[in-house]
Amino acid sequence: MEIIELVGAIDPAEVLKIIERKPLVDDGVLPAVREVIEAVRARGDEAVAEYTLKFDGAAIPADSFEVSKEEIESTRQVADPGFMRAVRASIENIRRFSEAAKIESVRLEGEGVLVEEWVTPLSRVGIYVPGGRFPYPSTVLMNAVPAKVAGVGEVIMCSPPGKNGKINPNILAAAAETGVDRVFRAGGAQAIAAMAYGTATIPQADKITGPGNIYVMMAKREIFGVAGIDMLAGPSEVLIIADAAADPAFVTQDMRAQAEHDPRAQSILVTTDQYLAENVRDGKLAGNIKILLVETIDDAVTVSDIIAPEHLEIMTGNADEVARMISNAGAIFIGNYTPAVVGDYIAGPNHTLPTNGTARFASPLSVNDFVKRTSVVRYSAEALSGAAEDLKSLAETEGLVEHAKAVEVRRKRNA
Repeated sequence: MEIIELVGAIDPAEVLKIIERKPLVDDGVLPAVREVIEAVRARGDEAVAEYTLKFDGAAIPADSFEVSKEEIESTRQVADPGFMRAVRASIENIRRFSEAAKIESVRLEGEGVLVEEWVTPLSRVGIYVPGGRFPYPSTVLMNAVPAKVAGVGEVIMCSPPGKNGKINPNILAAAAETGVDRVFRAGGAQAIAAMAYGTATIPQADKITGPGNIYVMMAKREIFGVAGIDMLAGPSEVLIIADAAADPAFVTQDMRAQAEHDPRAQSILVTTDQYLAENVRDGKLAGNIKILLVETIDDAVTVSDIIAPEHLEIMTGNADEVARMISNAGAIFIGNYTPAVVGDYIAGPNHTLPTNGTARFASPLSVNDFVKRTSVVRYSAEALSGAAEDLKSLAETEGLVEHAKAVEVRRKRNA
């Protein structure tokens, strides 16, 4: 593993070439994804059952996808007490943060004019929770709790079953604890299609959130417009800005933890300290690792903002000051004792973060992704007459004569 030195002015193109990001989308899987979506759209539960057998090896009758409330509740009763204690602590922190972050309706009133923005919760949200190598109960918490705080009418969840036809019990226990309303044994693109279009068993959702593999992500892209989605998420990543104040063992372990997610996960160290760079290089790291040596902390900030990482850890002598210099990051973790793992599980802000550089323009999942905003306008006759000339001018400039007449007919009636 080499240490890459960046000397002089930082070149954005050079930085992005070094980290070698892959595109978020993969058109190569689109035909297969579209086939699944169209089959589910046409044949509903029957198609979901076929693909569940094909991809998950689970033979589930077409009318038996839903997990009973008794089974969901039973998993909570037999779950490891330490796990459930941690789940409840996480839920409380996510709930408190979501309550504080929740946006409110707006009302402005003038002479004969009332303008408002109403904030209302979505009626039904579908959460996708991966199974696979690493089932993630934390995904349930980070999606269901903000949805519940937002006031969503019904929260449903799909998660792929094992060959025995059952969902991971820790995922079910988390669903029970967060108050998920209904749970279905379905995964992959077929689950996304079922929640987007609805089947006889799985109801249609207004919005679908939660991570998944490339087939899940491409299915979410395909159904966008039929239902809302949270984001298209690429491989997970961490970037660490560090100087001589950083503990090499902390830096090395945090990079190792990130690599644990997925072979495509990315761990990047940007440091001003040669000794730290060498120490981390010699730390027997495996995976997609990059070590960049820069001249100044300002250079490190510039590199970080070019990369716009999902997770940004800052381990410097003046970490708070450095954090305030950052423009692009999904989440920032300040100081030697704030590893990204606290954000993954228990801090309170959401761990569903923009990846692949999208932190330049995108934000973490939040309670406000589970509401919609509606503009409301009311004018009195007098207020409309007062605005008539400006309305007429703007409408006629755009060539929309009938727009102008919609105002004029009212002004004449009120004359």
